Amino acid sequence: ARQIQARPGRGIGAAMAYNYVVTAQKPTSVTHSLVGNFTHDNELNLIVAKCTRIEIHMLTPDGLQPMHDVPVYGRIAIMKLYRPAGEKRQLLYVATERLMFCVLAYDQTSGAITTRAMGDLSNAIGRPCEHGLIGEVDPECRLIGSQAYDGLFKVVPMDRAGQLREAFDVRLEELNVVDVKFMHGCAVPTICVLYEDTKEARHVKTYEIDVKEKTLRDGPWSQGDVEGGSSLIIPVPAPLGGAIVVGESVIVYLNRDAGNGAGVGDGDGGSHEQAPGPGGNHQQASGMIVKAIATKSVNVMAHGVVDADGSRYLLGDSTGMLHLLVLVHDRRRVHALKLESLGQTSIASTLSYLDNGVVYVGSAYGDSQLVRLHAQPVRCAADQVPATPDGLTYVECLESFTNLGPIVDFAVVDLDRHGQGQVVTCSGVNKDGSLRVVRNGVGIHERAAVELPGVKGCWSLRKGDASTHPSDTRLVVSFARETRVLAIDDDDELAETEFRGFSEHEQTLCVCNVDGGYVVQCVASGVRLVNAADGEPRATWSPPGGATVSVASANRTQALVATTGGSLYSLALGSAVGAGGDAMDVDAAGGAQGGAQGGAQALIREIASASLDGKEIACLDCTPLSDPGDAAADLCAVGTWTAEVALLTMPDLRLVTTSPLGGGGGGVIPRAVLLCSFEGTPHLLAGLGDGALHTFGVDPEAGALRDGKSLSLGTQPITLRTFRSKGATHVFAGSDRPTVIYGNNGKLIYSNVNLREVLHACPFNCDAFPDSLALASESDLTIGGIDDIQKLHIRTVPLGEQPRRIAHQPETRTYAALTENFDVDARAEGYFVRLFDDVTFETLCKFRLERDEQDSSIISCAFADDPRAYYVVGTGYSLPEEPEPTRGRILVFRAEDGKLQLVAEKEVKGAVYNLNAFNGKLLAGINSKVELFRWVSRGGGVG
Repeated sequence: ARQIQARPGRGIGAAMAYNYVVTAQKPTSVTHSLVGNFTHDNELNLIVAKCTRIEIHMLTPDGLQPMHDVPVYGRIAIMKLYRPAGEKRQLLYVATERLMFCVLAYDQTSGAITTRAMGDLSNAIGRPCEHGLIGEVDPECRLIGSQAYDGLFKVVPMDRAGQLREAFDVRLEELNVVDVKFMHGCAVPTICVLYEDTKEARHVKTYEIDVKEKTLRDGPWSQGDVEGGSSLIIPVPAPLGGAIVVGESVIVYLNRDAGNGAGVGDGDGGSHEQAPGPGGNHQQASGMIVKAIATKSVNVMAHGVVDADGSRYLLGDSTGMLHLLVLVHDRRRVHALKLESLGQTSIASTLSYLDNGVVYVGSAYGDSQLVRLHAQPVRCAADQVPATPDGLTYVECLESFTNLGPIVDFAVVDLDRHGQGQVVTCSGVNKDGSLRVVRNGVGIHERAAVELPGVKGCWSLRKGDASTHPSDTRLVVSFARETRVLAIDDDDELAETEFRGFSEHEQTLCVCNVDGGYVVQCVASGVRLVNAADGEPRATWSPPGGATVSVASANRTQALVATTGGSLYSLALGSAVGAGGDAMDVDAAGGAQGGAQGGAQALIREIASASLDGKEIACLDCTPLSDPGDAAADLCAVGTWTAEVALLTMPDLRLVTTSPLGGGGGGVIPRAVLLCSFEGTPHLLAGLGDGALHTFGVDPEAGALRDGKSLSLGTQPITLRTFRSKGATHVFAGSDRPTVIYGNNGKLIYSNVNLREVLHACPFNCDAFPDSLALASESDLTIGGIDDIQKLHIRTVPLGEQPRRIAHQPETRTYAALTENFDVDARAEGYFVRLFDDVTFETLCKFRLERDEQDSSIISCAFADDPRAYYVVGTGYSLPEEPEPTRGRILVFRAEDGKLQLVAEKEVKGAVYNLNAFNGKLLAGINSKVELFRWVSRGGGVG
């Protein structure tokens, strides 16, 4: 969030502060999902609701194809698809928690989402329901119903064309409604209501809605005293009809018996039939079909329909187990229920059966998943709970979608103290609990890696000009006293190869493809030009007087080299020299003036030389300013040992301007300079030896450097290389904190890279690794693909239990998290303090709290007169007979050698809900009081 100060005038309101809030990460928690024909009448869509956004995907043979991402002003509470008569495609009904609703349609002509209708479901009076807004669309598209207030049911009628009419309220006798659904196959719109009475018993009742009279009348059936944990109604499509009521330990199918009365049918498969129970509130004109089956005592969180006739349903429970519920029927009536466990997924908040055994598991409690259901059991994954006694499962996870929520606590940490923080969140519920490490920057996906210590530079090469050979085939790697050439072989593996024209026993300073099918290599002894296809030597150039080349740069037609002593030379290369590509110059002493065969000109020609007042040259660059792929540069940049940067013309090396870097001649030596344009604006970048980066705007017409700025990217020397991503030029700044620099709206943006250290980098676009980068660190060489330039990168640390609080301790490089583990079989909770390494997130130690003791708060702090850092944990004892805890503890831990050592504890009268360090003391929020504690030494110890 950014704060904007507005000053409209004098007096009251003369200075007002506004917060401008920008979302860094779109919602990831899935609350609703639907499958239907929304965008095409013959193509299936998956529609996913994520808090305030709706994502629309199309089902294709290659998977889910994103189509639209629709923002909604409000948190989505209801989302339903329906198709009125005369519509080719389905419409989408959306209602928000603030009781606003709309009907959305897809316009195939414009390819946009349009609003068909919108309105307000709120009333001026009424007590809002505790469970929030619930609602449904009548299967026959006659009306839309919802409940937002106790005792009132809102009805929005529809005409035959699907147009919405004026809404009205009908009175419900039941105040505490748990769920409401519309029944299928009814001549009159009929709702099925699951409610709880004043004695906490639950019942089911049906009502018919009389739209003309705007009233409710008793429906075809009712059933009293269903299981007390019942929370969900699943309407069964025609011709079977009826409803499934899902409880914690019993699932029951209910319907009116239209045959010979109650008790008809056979009750196999663990199900049974019964006549309606006594009670004047229940319909008794005919008997009831009641089929029930027992389940494990778990909460069903979501359901999904598999078959259009309602024969099979998917159920997801609170432990993440996926079940298949089967109605055994003869197309007229249900005879039995069968329930089978399929396997474990994320804890589902919504289930949508797509096609061919593929199911979308949307979750607000963990990562959403795309899973495949197998007809025969398969081997269980390592992190899955088996569905069969022999360790097999029917569920295979095809793809996971990261979900950050629900976040109950987080810590913002700058591990390397470079001002680039990361957020570590406590995310997920129960078994899906995890720590999420969130960083903003550029993601590099490793595609190949080799252990290669001591790399001093790397460059990619093609076999010829870019017009005929667009892909890179070789990678030149330079070391302190040698140069190696790696090539992609027939097996798409990177292996060392011979490139005979190169100097192999010297450190390479620069390598580049040159027009005409050549490659230039700059080494300490001089410049070499070889054939790009086979490495055949074509020409060499050596500096006059036996001087040594210290730094060099090159482009498609030019080379810029500097020698010890401060001399600077501009060279023309390859086809830029002139005709006669077969000429060879092997002059070993006096520059490119040796004999040419056949009267052809030499392939390397010295154009100009210059000296910057005797200043030693530390770095230089002759990258074309407008586009790095251009043939020649008009300007070059030079950094000197006197901490200055200079602009010179190319190829004649006339001085244009100079600028100091960090305080005249007393600054840090520049290690890399680079000319580059961002969004068409020319810039000069200078990377210093202490990790600082200086940026300048370049005015080529006036020959001036302007708008000089400086920032710190790290603590180690910086290297600079250009690369292209999605049609734009970016700069990779290598250091101990690698960064990608790019332009956005006229500004330079700096994005971290998800690698700890990159000393050298170059683009490497080969057939085996397209659009990749070669990245060298102190110990290895990595080929990696680059992700989106500006993106949140999320690392998941699965815990298998729910994290509740987290704290970071820089002194010991550790995190401590409070976690909760729920044992489903024993139906017991355990609470722990877990210690993690702050880099690897390996669990170092796990401390279990006492029975009935719950962890509530944690901080890392130091006390007065004690320089050591401690973790302080606040707890409370939760007993069933106590409305609020009367006992708790303050535990003081010291993290040493990967262990948590309990050094002190203090019993308090209540739960410690909050802790904070205060002037070397400890401030604690205990129940409704705030208490202050101090740290004292006792008998040579602490306490």
